[in-house]
Amino acid sequence: MIQNFFLVMVVAYGFGALMALFGLRGALGRGLVAMGAVIGAAAGIVLGATVMISNSTFVLSIRELLPLAGGLALRLDGLGAFFLIVIGLGAIPAVIYGAGYSAAYEDGRASLRQLGLMLNLFLLTMSLMTMADNVLTFLLMWEGMSLTSYFLVMTESWEESTVRAGNWYVAMTHAGLVLLLAAFMLLMSGGSGAFNDMRAGAALLDPNLRGLIFVLAFLGFGSKAGLVPLHIWLPRAHPAAPSHVSALMSGVMIKMGVYGVLRVGLDLLGGGPTWWGALVLLVGAVSAVLGILYALMENDLKRLLAYSSIENLGIVFIGVGAGFMFGSRGMETIAALAFVAALYHVLNHTAIKSLLFMGAGSVLHATHTRDMNRMGGLIKRLPRTALFFLVGAIAISGIPPLNGFVSEWLLFQALLPGVGFPQPLTAALMMLAVGMLALTGGLVVAGFVKAFGVTFLAIPRSPEAEHAYEAPRSMQVGMALLVIACVVLGLAPFAVMPMLGKAIAGLDDLPAIMPKFSFNLSLQVPENFAQISPTLAALGLLIVIGVMLLLMRILRVNRQRRVSDTWGCGRIGQTPRMEYTATAFAEPLRRVFAELYRPTKELTIDFNPESKYFVQAIEYKSEIRPWFEEVLYEPLLRQIRRASLRVRQLQFGSLHAYLVYIFLALMLMLGALLLPIRN
Repeated sequence: MIQNFFLVMVVAYGFGALMALFGLRGALGRGLVAMGAVIGAAAGIVLGATVMISNSTFVLSIRELLPLAGGLALRLDGLGAFFLIVIGLGAIPAVIYGAGYSAAYEDGRASLRQLGLMLNLFLLTMSLMTMADNVLTFLLMWEGMSLTSYFLVMTESWEESTVRAGNWYVAMTHAGLVLLLAAFMLLMSGGSGAFNDMRAGAALLDPNLRGLIFVLAFLGFGSKAGLVPLHIWLPRAHPAAPSHVSALMSGVMIKMGVYGVLRVGLDLLGGGPTWWGALVLLVGAVSAVLGILYALMENDLKRLLAYSSIENLGIVFIGVGAGFMFGSRGMETIAALAFVAALYHVLNHTAIKSLLFMGAGSVLHATHTRDMNRMGGLIKRLPRTALFFLVGAIAISGIPPLNGFVSEWLLFQALLPGVGFPQPLTAALMMLAVGMLALTGGLVVAGFVKAFGVTFLAIPRSPEAEHAYEAPRSMQVGMALLVIACVVLGLAPFAVMPMLGKAIAGLDDLPAIMPKFSFNLSLQVPENFAQISPTLAALGLLIVIGVMLLLMRILRVNRQRRVSDTWGCGRIGQTPRMEYTATAFAEPLRRVFAELYRPTKELTIDFNPESKYFVQAIEYKSEIRPWFEEVLYEPLLRQIRRASLRVRQLQFGSLHAYLVYIFLALMLMLGALLLPIRN
């Protein structure tokens, strides 16, 4: 039966890709492409759930394909099954949403054929990667995921910013691939590329070599996850892609970096010393804080969400790093809790960030701009989109009873025992992580008050916002599904936690001991360290609201709407110029963190020619200096350009010269082959 679900998944994604190749246009063509992807994603969810519930594995080996490299080998265990479910949960709403969103490309500017084909292949390669059981299969699927997502990013290739974003993305993803190749080659140590053989041989490797392998793998997977300072591609590529693709890349694809770190560090290498976890935790904490700080400064709604994804992946890696650290100290129960908290946040972020990117896409669809300073008042024009976006903003801010609160609460409970580590440095690092996580939580609230308030509240600040219109029904359905997911994941952790426990049970000898749930639906972490009940908290909130409405009815409170002018500091008429803009909202934080942002300012004031006390116009410009680009990437790019110019001198345009190069390369290769024989 498990094999049938696998076949349905592959055939359905293939069907969607073929329908795109046929080039069917209109609602029928988009619907058939979406139908294939939805069925494939649903089959993937069922396949993953079957593996997790039955505690079994799905194994498939295809020796006929590339037999010299060991063939393609597929094996789905609990960890891979969890991420396969994540892919499906993110894909179904995004594909339904995309069926309506992609109608905007019917004018021929973008290739709907390429969009539909690459979307289905993107989901297929990601799904197969979670099942890879040898190096060849893993790297083939990893590269397939990267290339298909690149073509999806390049959908609007007529935009210069899209081309630049695609160039950054393809460069960073292949730099990560080089690091992964090196890590896997060292882990193989001349032996088989099968994961079973690598698990058996990992314990025999020199500790320094094991550490090098982990660092290479962490950097390679971290570049895909968008961790600082390897995040440079993410705030460029995610906004450039179509919004349902942005939802998939941010909600699903970057989580494959988390999967890779867990697969290599926890499964293949079997865990390691404390400094592995300390490295991951520190990078995660820095990424979380810097990600939300840069998000706060953004006026582009989709770039704000992209930087927020860096912040959320930082939170996930805080949990992963803490799990590695506790595991190295023999505290398996707390380590399991940290990993479960990280996986819960992976699941929550998939629902939340996909919802927010789809909400931003609906705003873009209605206003044709991503600049929040040209929005405002959209709650009246797009009421359902505003409601969906508000739910996502509350959830990502970690406010109960929605899902973001549960995973962040669990992560805090997992970090607090680390404060009592006997080593002062390790304990201080845990305390620092707790503080940075708390700071991140506060800044997230400020960031999404800005995102929702400036976008949807007040009055329109542009003709586009004034004449905006609600998204098509299919786009609303996709967002509504994710709203339901945010509510369910927040109210029913007792149904989610056992699945997360099965995902990591047995890896690095982690126990299957999970937080317990009593009959009153309260969540109790191991050793009775803390407990909470999101379900009862939500019920209490509903009771309070009901009591308030009842009291209003008893007291006969006047509930009729009253219309009056807003206070305008003595001015009678309100204009859009009197509103808070995205820039003005973030200005206090820009001043507080000026050393980080290093903003440039330009102020031009035109006075009345008759008196300098009367101002005719004021022009203010301010930009955030790209610190990482200036310090890290620009010097690197300069060196690459210099090296390229030197290599270019070898291009004489002469066929004879090229034949000499080929001959010399052939002689060097033959010499390398003959050298061991002579020894």
